[in-house]
Amino acid sequence: MTTRKRLDLTVYAPTLVGHDGRTLAVVRGMERALPGLRLEWEVSKGGRPIELPQREAWLTEAATRGKFPLLCNGDESHPVTISGMRRSASASPGCKPQLQVHAKLPLDATVITAAADVLERVAEGALAFWGHATPDDAALDIAYQIAPTLEGPPSPRRGLPALKLFEHIRSPEIPYYLGWLNYWSDAAAQAIGFPDPARDTEILSRARRTASGGWVVQLTDSPLDLDNSAHLDALLRAYERFPEIGGRSTP
Repeated sequence: MTTRKRLDLTVYAPTLVGHDGRTLAVVRGMERALPGLRLEWEVSKGGRPIELPQREAWLTEAATRGKFPLLCNGDESHPVTISGMRRSASASPGCKPQLQVHAKLPLDATVITAAADVLERVAEGALAFWGHATPDDAALDIAYQIAPTLEGPPSPRRGLPALKLFEHIRSPEIPYYLGWLNYWSDAAAQAIGFPDPARDTEILSRARRTASGGWVVQLTDSPLDLDNSAHLDALLRAYERFPEIGGRSTP
């Protein structure tokens, strides 16, 4: 098992329906963003890669059952994985079920360079509302913003704000939290009031528009490291700027 640092990538999208081509679009998009990557293996119950000679047909058939099964690159020393799961209506904003697509990649120089493209292609392929890509160390801190304690509300680390549970957020277009790289669909950007040219000069310097009219927004030049006070300050400023994120404002 590898102990290397990893990049966690997650996007939230409308749930799969019928003959849904989004699973293929997501997988192919991820491969285009990382030249040489081939996600042509499934993962056995024992965790071993099994080659898929008919990957497209396999994914298409699974999508008809509302499934996005776990795929990997077949390299156990340098693993890349992607899969999707259905979030139930009761655990999703607006009581509408969602597709949650999750990928894990090694946090190496190649992935860091391509990370924004990977997030954009996965998110746009899934027709996602929003998503993020964040190093796993920082992602753990961010999880504390949502996880309830035995006493009740979350107890975030490092002065980060507490966020509402997903099912308590009023709309699927509102992001649940921030990460290092953030994908906001056009609808998500409108929901949080981005961009405002007067207030978003710094953020816009590290943002770009996507083909669908969404945005990829990078909070820090290098991967988010919350032991770095400048990175923590950037994350705190972004939460202050966007109180809608995490359901912290009253509509």
